[in-house]
Amino acid sequence: MGGAVDIGQRWALRAPGLLLVAVVAAISWIIASTSSALSPLVVGVALGAVVANVAPIPDRCAPGIQFCAKSILRVGVVLLGLRLSLGDVADLGTRGLLVVAVVVVSTFFGTQWIARRMGVGADLGLLIATGYSICGASAIAAVNGTVGADDDETAYAITLVTLYGSLSILVLPVIGRVVGFDDPTFGTWVGAAVHDVGQVVATASTRGGVAVEAATIVKLTRVILLAPLVALVALDRRRKDAAAGRDTTGETARPPLLPLFVIGFLAMIAVRTSGVLSDDVLSVTANLEKIVLTVALVALGLGVRIDRIRRLGGRPLLVGLLSWFLVAGVSGLATAIT
Repeated sequence: MGGAVDIGQRWALRAPGLLLVAVVAAISWIIASTSSALSPLVVGVALGAVVANVAPIPDRCAPGIQFCAKSILRVGVVLLGLRLSLGDVADLGTRGLLVVAVVVVSTFFGTQWIARRMGVGADLGLLIATGYSICGASAIAAVNGTVGADDDETAYAITLVTLYGSLSILVLPVIGRVVGFDDPTFGTWVGAAVHDVGQVVATASTRGGVAVEAATIVKLTRVILLAPLVALVALDRRRKDAAAGRDTTGETARPPLLPLFVIGFLAMIAVRTSGVLSDDVLSVTANLEKIVLTVALVALGLGVRIDRIRRLGGRPLLVGLLSWFLVAGVSGLATAIT
């Protein structure tokens, strides 16, 4: 009986924040529905940030917002796995897989190198690198569960992938036409260069269905690399802890190589690959995933405080810009020559 009371109390504490997030998420969907170039995920994090910096958010909303930003986001990452089957990866072919590998490796390590050169902290540099190389805010959240960066660094990294990923929607179609990419090539480039899945679709849709299909497959192949990347980061953190003589026996100091929600993400890929789900079911889960991630990103946006981000300085902003040039340039070159 006591357990049921405790659960009820927790949900009662979360209720104000859940209501706020739900309202902002609903408005985000309405705004995004006005244009095919808008993703509710991108609108959600942006609108959440606007709300957080225009009007003070009551402290009683914090438990619900935190629940959405962490637990609900992890549910969204799990559902993301249903977008991708191993057959899609195989259909990509050697050319596409090579582009994905080159882009992910060069962006992940190149961004961290840029961050070090710019004097940006290692954790923030890692979060930016992860978001740019894999899948934006979802990847940042997954890796942050391993490294434990502070909230301001996480907010800054999410702000950067949202800002520059959204800029891609405007800039990449222009560049693609100037350099003469046909629709499939443009889609491959977009899927390799743009951060968030919604931003990828919005950018590729400027060239039609063929470009969107190519872009989505390439992008989701990048997403599947989330699991090995999280494991590698966890291994590297353990190695550094051991070298520094830090205690790694505690649960908080020694997180699992693969968090449970990343294992769930891989399980959903296996379910999609098995073919047991009908197209109608997959359509429903795709919409559910978008709703869940919109709610989570609204909550993340509500955690963005411009005054706190300002204290981190402008260097991360420059790191984000240089990394944006890096991922767009490397992916464009890899796409053109393969």
